[in-house]
Amino acid sequence: MAAMSATTQEIEAVRSGDKPLSLRDRLVPVMPGNAILGWLGPLLVAVFAGLLRFDRLHIPGKIIFDETYYAKDAWSLLRFGAEHSTVENADKLIEQGRTTGIFTDGGSFVVHPPVGKWMIAAGEQLFGLTPFGWRFSAALIGALSVLIIARLARRMTRSTLLGCIAGLLLALDGLHFVLSRTALLDVFLMFWVLAAFACLVVDRDRSRAKLVRIMETRTVTGRGPWLGTRWWRIAAGICLGLAVGTKWNALFFVAAFGLLTVTWDYGARRAAGLRSANSGWFLLDALPAFASTVVLGAVTYLASWAGWFASAIGEHRHWADAKPSGFSFVPESLRSLWHYHAEILRFHSDLSQSHPYQSQPWQWMLDLRPVAFFYSSPKSGEIGCTAPQCAREVLGLGTPAIWWGALIALAVLVWWWLITRDWRAGAVLLGVAAGWLPWFLFLDRTKFFFYTAPYLPFLVLALTLALGLLIGPSDGRPVRRAAGASITGAYLLVVILNFLYLYPVLAAKVIPQAEWGARIWFKSWV
Repeated sequence: MAAMSATTQEIEAVRSGDKPLSLRDRLVPVMPGNAILGWLGPLLVAVFAGLLRFDRLHIPGKIIFDETYYAKDAWSLLRFGAEHSTVENADKLIEQGRTTGIFTDGGSFVVHPPVGKWMIAAGEQLFGLTPFGWRFSAALIGALSVLIIARLARRMTRSTLLGCIAGLLLALDGLHFVLSRTALLDVFLMFWVLAAFACLVVDRDRSRAKLVRIMETRTVTGRGPWLGTRWWRIAAGICLGLAVGTKWNALFFVAAFGLLTVTWDYGARRAAGLRSANSGWFLLDALPAFASTVVLGAVTYLASWAGWFASAIGEHRHWADAKPSGFSFVPESLRSLWHYHAEILRFHSDLSQSHPYQSQPWQWMLDLRPVAFFYSSPKSGEIGCTAPQCAREVLGLGTPAIWWGALIALAVLVWWWLITRDWRAGAVLLGVAAGWLPWFLFLDRTKFFFYTAPYLPFLVLALTLALGLLIGPSDGRPVRRAAGASITGAYLLVVILNFLYLYPVLAAKVIPQAEWGARIWFKSWV
């Protein structure tokens, strides 16, 4: 990589007998390279991802899979401020171009908070209740997430090349591609989790740079310095609140990221040699971090229900009206919301109904059980079919070259973290753990492969870090770097070819049945 971690640098300095690194060298690694290229490269990769996602976005020209919930919920948010129940044949009416006569008189019981649906609604506001309209925001957010991960990986590795590699890998992942072209909530959940993590990494750099400046310019005693308002950590708290406001499983990331940021702060104070690091860290870092991530996140989450508060038809909106309670000092609207949340929690706790595409967490990393969002079998002469029998599918499948490669990368990161305690390896492993491991606690619950979306960016970051280790540091031996770069280039070529080969079954292309069968590598993919 262009710059090794402080921990790795210290080990190398000890081995070689060089002069110990300064505090600045250890806490604030230099960002090499051209700043313009540092933006231009990630932007080009994001534009490429956007072109892939917006091309033929309106196809299939009908409601597919769980779009049946979120496209209509988003439209009702625009009209009523809260989710509204619909008539039985609402999907058919919408596919015929109808935007009226699809709602009944009452609210609808929904089991996910409103943020993701408001984001879908933004596209519908711009382009109407059409396939392109309800998928627009997902495609835009998908492209923006590629930009974020490219810039994030660049900051973590101090390499524009590795940043662009991370962006390319996310752009070419089949699951990310499909979710970026479908009006489901998971791509929005992934976006806010990724954005929160990126904000915390920026905060890590900025706060350490400020700590170094203070230590270099004045004498510090006692608990150490206060680092001022941490705006990037505040931004992370807002992003986490929006993530929870999309799906509740983001709560695991709130806990993980909260621990991560205060651990980074503690390490920085210890590295700076502050004698009262424990008390200074708790009072000046940990408590403000709790306020920024947990308290501000909770306020943001509550604010996301503003439409429900303002609505007269929101489900359970007036449940607490005139109901006696020992908590009468709590406003009736908040007691009604609390009751609604209890009902949602009960629904999720009891959700064990069998589904043909359900899967278990141990299957996810192996890419074994994708979800068919859409499938049709046109015959010769129908919608471009030139064979006796054709197939058209949207298969929520991760690019195998990425997912199977990520398994190796995770093993490398575990070894790397155990040997060097490199913060990047630990942070990425924690991100994967926060998104994956909690699902093992709910084995009886109905689960799907696309629940992996929030930790997919961390798999990409794991691959990127592993490829960076393979290439080696910028001052490494030329032969070593040439070999590493060659292997990396060959791997990226495999990823590109793998994605292109699977593209027809990801994007609802009409292909002969035999070509479709050739792309279904396992029976579990059907």
